[in-house]
Amino acid sequence: IGITTPFFFGFPTLSISAIAAMTLVMLVVMTETTGDFIAVGEIVDKKIDRKILTRGLQADGFSTFLGGIFNAFPYTAFAQNIGLISLTNVRSRFVVAASGGLLVAMGLFPKLAALIASIPAPVLGGAGLAMFGMVAANGIRTLGKVNFEGTYNVLIVGVSLAMGLIPMAVPNIYAHLTGALQVIFNSGITVGSLTAILLNAVLNKNNSPVQQ
Repeated sequence: IGITTPFFFGFPTLSISAIAAMTLVMLVVMTETTGDFIAVGEIVDKKIDRKILTRGLQADGFSTFLGGIFNAFPYTAFAQNIGLISLTNVRSRFVVAASGGLLVAMGLFPKLAALIASIPAPVLGGAGLAMFGMVAANGIRTLGKVNFEGTYNVLIVGVSLAMGLIPMAVPNIYAHLTGALQVIFNSGITVGSLTAILLNAVLNKNNSPVQQ
């Protein structure tokens, strides 16, 4: 049995630069998590409003706080889990809670965790191929509900997708950036999201169709 020792590396110390860096990292995580929440809502046919997003991000932040106590990195929502919902059609919160219990058990019993880790990479790769594909399909379904007539939404979607794919297509394109800019631009999700937000605010600021 392996028990994690809280604050194994020492108690937290206040550092303005570290706080600023972690705040930026958490903003990036929140951007990705928000997209994950919306995608899950599309799958389970539930409208994701501001209240639900707020509660979800609060839970994510609290989990990260607990993770810091137990020497872990900040937690993030993984898109492949969204694809898993579509793949298995299991949408019960009780299943999610039971999965959390299993993860705790694996943390307490290292041999059990080692057994899970022994799953062959081709098996994980095959499952990941289907799950990530379904994440993309749900994203396309979400875009299908957007009004593209008489608006700049086609341009916004196109530019945002292109900006999001740049770090994947050319990994070293932002290598000259340092610090906070490196954190932001190395994440295609963050770059694409920020691009969509800024273009929507500028081009669709009047929230009215383009005059023909």
